[in-house]
Amino acid sequence: MVDDDPQVRSALAKAVESQGLACRQAGDAAEALAILDADGEFPICISDIQMPGMDGVAFLREAVARFPDMAVIMLTGVAEVTTAIECLRTGAMDYIAKPAMIEEVGARITKALEKRELVLQNRLYQQTLESRVRELDRRNRQSLINGVEMLVFALEAKDAYTSGHSLRVKEFAVKTAVQLGYTGSRLAQIELGSRLHDIGKIGTREAVLNKPGPLDPEEFEHIKLHAPLGERILQPFLSESPQVLSIVRSHHERMDGSGFPDGLVGERIPLEARIVAVADAYDAMTTNRAYRPSRGPAAAVDELRRACGSQFDGEVVEAFLRAHADLTVLPVHS
Repeated sequence: MVDDDPQVRSALAKAVESQGLACRQAGDAAEALAILDADGEFPICISDIQMPGMDGVAFLREAVARFPDMAVIMLTGVAEVTTAIECLRTGAMDYIAKPAMIEEVGARITKALEKRELVLQNRLYQQTLESRVRELDRRNRQSLINGVEMLVFALEAKDAYTSGHSLRVKEFAVKTAVQLGYTGSRLAQIELGSRLHDIGKIGTREAVLNKPGPLDPEEFEHIKLHAPLGERILQPFLSESPQVLSIVRSHHERMDGSGFPDGLVGERIPLEARIVAVADAYDAMTTNRAYRPSRGPAAAVDELRRACGSQFDGEVVEAFLRAHADLTVLPVHS
């Protein structure tokens, strides 16, 4: 109850308490705002319009800005009805003309609380409905992602040289990302993106994937298409996961701009893609491929260090090494 007249304030407080409600009193707008800041939202507030200092209209704006669900009733004299109507447009729920009858005050309070409860229930229903829709959408998206992952595993199963590659890259990338401060949903994006980074190779000819020697220019251009193709495959159901899409598209970009598909330079390459690039390269070097035998962990690490600044982000390489400090336990796959 906000009113600079203590007699009016006391009388209205008794009317409120007769409804079975506790009532806090404030002698002006500043005191009322201090109480709200200290105690939080009240279900209902009754405020006079004419008060010294900050008037009731200014108080109303401040109160509803901070607590939009608080029901505010304005007290108004006969000459202030126009102002009271303006208050309704500003966010007040009702107004009471002075002098007010106790019964009228009680009725207006009851009406305001019922209206507030209806608004809150309607909002809860909307939020619950939206939550159900989001959950259904999440399940549908997860089902699609699971299907795509099965395609990745099927693709790798056709090639003994790359079997398990995506899962190993995921392990390397996640451990590296943790060293760089990734947690929670950001880390989950790294995990998903690294698992799906090569999905675009579904569109790559097997003769190119399994060629035992160097690729000719046409074959190299063909295999480069797997990065943007992977992004296009995932875009319809991962549009809200841009980090995943950036990993799939940009994990072959190089710090000096000589990578593909966009020739990005340095920090223009998304950090998530730079992380997966290091993990991907390490696993490729330590795995037997159709075109060359595997390297040992030490030799692969030497190559990562040598290519810092040209192919790889030096900070990411150092994070990879911190995450895998014991080179003797880094896997080599035959």
